[in-house]
Amino acid sequence: MQYRILGKTGLSISALGFGVSPVGNVFEPVEEQEGINAIHYAIDNGINFFDVAPFYGDTLAETRLGKALEGKRKDIVLATKCCRYATHFDFSYQRVLSSIDESLKRLKTDYVDLLQIHDIEFGTEEQLLNEAIPAALKVKESGKARYIGFTGLPVRYLAHIARQTDVDTVLSWAHYNLLEDEINDELVPLSLEKGFGLMNAAPFLQRILTDAPLPSWHRSPKEMIAIQPALISLCRAYGLALSDVALSYAIAHPHIASTITGMCEVEKVKQNIAAAGLDIPNALLQDIEKLVTPVKNKMWFEGRSENNIPKQQ
Repeated sequence: MQYRILGKTGLSISALGFGVSPVGNVFEPVEEQEGINAIHYAIDNGINFFDVAPFYGDTLAETRLGKALEGKRKDIVLATKCCRYATHFDFSYQRVLSSIDESLKRLKTDYVDLLQIHDIEFGTEEQLLNEAIPAALKVKESGKARYIGFTGLPVRYLAHIARQTDVDTVLSWAHYNLLEDEINDELVPLSLEKGFGLMNAAPFLQRILTDAPLPSWHRSPKEMIAIQPALISLCRAYGLALSDVALSYAIAHPHIASTITGMCEVEKVKQNIAAAGLDIPNALLQDIEKLVTPVKNKMWFEGRSENNIPKQQ
C-alpha cells in the first residue's frame, strides 16, 4: 500500500481510501458483519484512511463503523462530515457543533482526525464562510477534530472557497478519473500553493468505469454513459478489468493524497487493494485517451446554481 502526506496536516494516509457509505446500505442492503469484516480486512492489509458521514444510510454507516473500530481506532485516520443529513442540509453554526457530538457518539471515539463540511455547493457562500467554517474551526479548537475541510462536486467552486479560507483539506468527487480531469485546472495547483491536502472520490464515476450495470438515477450525459461497453471491451483486450484500470489510474495522480472508493465486502476490498498496485500498459492508456476524448469532462451539476462556476474559456 502506498501512503501519502495529507497536505499540511502531516497525516500519512493510504493512497486508497475506504469510503464507508456502502456499509450503511446506501446502494444495496449489506449484512452488518460483512461490512465490519471488510473494514477489518482493509485495516489489516494497509488501508488506514476511512471516510464516512451522517448522511450515509441516515447515520447507519457511522454506527457500523463505530462498532468495527472498537479496539482499532488508533490504527486509522478517521474522517466524518457535517451539514448534510438524510432529509436536509443545515450549514448553521450550532448544527455543526451538535453534529460532531452526535458523530463521535456513533463512532465511539472522542475525536475524529478530520471533520469535513459536506457538499458545500448546496449552501449559500455567505453561510458557509460566516457560520459553517467558523464552527468547524471551533470544533478543531476544542480537540474534537484534529483538522477540518470541506467536500463537494463543482470543482471550480471548491477552488473559489479554498482561496478564501484556511482549511486543512479539500475533497473533490468525480473530477479525476478516466473520463474527468478538471481537478487539475485549479484545485491541484491551489493545493500545492496553499498546502491543503487534496482528496479525490468516485474514481468509477458512479459505476460507468466498471463492468456493473448503471443505476437508473445516473446523471451523466447519455454519450458518456454510452462509452462504458467500449471501455470494458478495450480493457478486456489487454486482459484487465475496467474497474481495476480506473482505480489504478486515479490513485497514480501524484498530488492527490487519497482516492476514496466505497466498499462493503471483503472480496471487493481485496480486488481494490490489488488494483491499487496495477501497472497499466502505456498502450492501453493511449487507446483509452483516444476513445474518451469526445466525451471528456462532460460533468453534470448539483447544488445552487450560483455555486456552479463555469470553466473559463
